[in-house]
Amino acid sequence: MTARPLAIIAVLAASTIGGTHSHEDTNATKTHEASLYREFFVGLRVLRGFVANAQAQQTAAAAPAQATPGESPYRIAGRLPVRIMDLKVEPATIQPGQSVTLTWATENPTSVTIDPLGRVAPRGQQKLTPSITTTYTLSVTGASNSSDKRSVTVVVQGTTPRAAPSDAIAKPVKTVPRTADGHPDLSGVFGYGAGGRGGPPPSPGALPTTPVLKPGAEKFKVARAADDTGQYSSCMPPGIPQSFLVPYYIQIVQAPKHVVIAHEYLNLHRIVPTDGRPHPPDPDPTWMGNAVGRWEGDTLVVDSIGYNDKTEINGYRHTEALHVVERFSRPDASTLQYEATIEDPNVFAGPWVVRRTFPLLPEYDSINEFVCENNRDYKPLFGNK
Repeated sequence: MTARPLAIIAVLAASTIGGTHSHEDTNATKTHEASLYREFFVGLRVLRGFVANAQAQQTAAAAPAQATPGESPYRIAGRLPVRIMDLKVEPATIQPGQSVTLTWATENPTSVTIDPLGRVAPRGQQKLTPSITTTYTLSVTGASNSSDKRSVTVVVQGTTPRAAPSDAIAKPVKTVPRTADGHPDLSGVFGYGAGGRGGPPPSPGALPTTPVLKPGAEKFKVARAADDTGQYSSCMPPGIPQSFLVPYYIQIVQAPKHVVIAHEYLNLHRIVPTDGRPHPPDPDPTWMGNAVGRWEGDTLVVDSIGYNDKTEINGYRHTEALHVVERFSRPDASTLQYEATIEDPNVFAGPWVVRRTFPLLPEYDSINEFVCENNRDYKPLFGNK
């Protein structure tokens, strides 16, 4: 849009609001006014087109890909682009030795960093005392290759701005921490899992990664109706290993005789003894099973039985004979590797495995509360009573 129509709009707006006109205007003046009004309406149409085009571009950039019928809301939400909602520092100018407060907020990120601080939580606030003038750059990445970046600068009077870090400078390699008894320390908050990436390739003859039904067990295959919203809509515990397959964080707290595994989803947890005790002879069936742990070298092995038959795994129901053996290890300081071997002699032709890798989130020291307060029957949403 050119400057001329914008100027005409401004002139006419000012004259309409605050100006008066004499009845003795000449024809030349009236002709000039008519010309101004024509240009005003031309400019107004151009301005409307400009605004509509900008709004359309913004909507297109923010809209997720078209949902397919029956697609999970989790998958739809997972395609929303990332964005920075806020980044500010107060005060922006300080004397040496004074502190500032850096505040930021992002939406739908998969990775959040602030240079020179490193990885941070999606939303947060930090009190900082920079010794020299420093620029803090918030960078985020998200679904569908979306990204965003924003910077703020703190001026420390009388100092030279901090030089940008060089990518060529090698960063020290962190080693896997160990506890006093020599085992790898699995403690920490870990992010969403990736399916098998980062782990060693399966060896020849390895167990399959998809289940095979035993003959005559077809009734255990889940057949969903059109109004069935899936196993996670009821807000009931999904069991093991499904609790590791939802897009929520997990936290592990390792002690000498127990390992606590806490899931942010539904605030589920297991306290796994690692003192060598066996399973009880006849455990009561539960959603998360009865777990006992042991160490095999640097791998924590968690053996679980005593499940109820109310959950499903990978599209299949199971019986109370379900048996799950999980293996937790840290191939490096930034990764938790997870493997679950699943078997149910009443359902599956043989054991099969699920593998995931989870990134360590050092910016977190605890998971959040999760309350499924709207636990209701969803069928009325499909027109059924």
